[in-house]
Amino acid sequence: MSAWLSFLLVLLCSWSLNDLVAEACTCLPIHPQDAFCNSDIVIRAKVVGKKLMKDGPFGTMRYTVKQTKMYRGFDKMPQVQYIYTEASESLCGVKLEVNKYQYLITGRVYEGKVYTGLCNLYEKWDRLTLSQRKGLNHRYHLGCGCKIKPCYYLPCFVTSKNECLWTDMLSNFGHSGSQSKHYACIRQKEGYCSWYRGWAPPDKTIINATDP
Repeated sequence: MSAWLSFLLVLLCSWSLNDLVAEACTCLPIHPQDAFCNSDIVIRAKVVGKKLMKDGPFGTMRYTVKQTKMYRGFDKMPQVQYIYTEASESLCGVKLEVNKYQYLITGRVYEGKVYTGLCNLYEKWDRLTLSQRKGLNHRYHLGCGCKIKPCYYLPCFVTSKNECLWTDMLSNFGHSGSQSKHYACIRQKEGYCSWYRGWAPPDKTIINATDP
């Protein structure tokens, strides 16, 4: 085999690998309440350091965090010191800035370590709405027995009493919509789930399905 042909084969293989890696991370929109309920760990923290760990083909980034508050995960790990993520964004790794912001970080615990990624919810704390902060403190926990059903195109309907219809995707792509910013899906006294927004405890007057 000629040197030129060998070079072409290596180049083509390299392109194929890069394309595969670049397209490897795809995440569906997720409501903050679902992100909360499906996570082992939910914390507010400031990143104070980072270190590239040379494990795996692309490495793992280890962020050192100063935990401000824990919202979920007391039974798993009451105090989080390190957050692990893939070093490459194309493999769903997240990039957090050191000594700049407080973050909301959600993740899973595996072999005593907390892992997060692009498909988990993470956000700068000052970008969260007041309703989202209240959700983290209390409301999202109340709704973990409910199911948030995404609606990507009309018509769409709830099919059981424990569902809330999430319609943000009709005008926004998930997290930036009104239901994500301001509402929680909470089980009511009668046993059905409905969207809730307000200062008082939820009650039976709240309309389900397309409200808000």
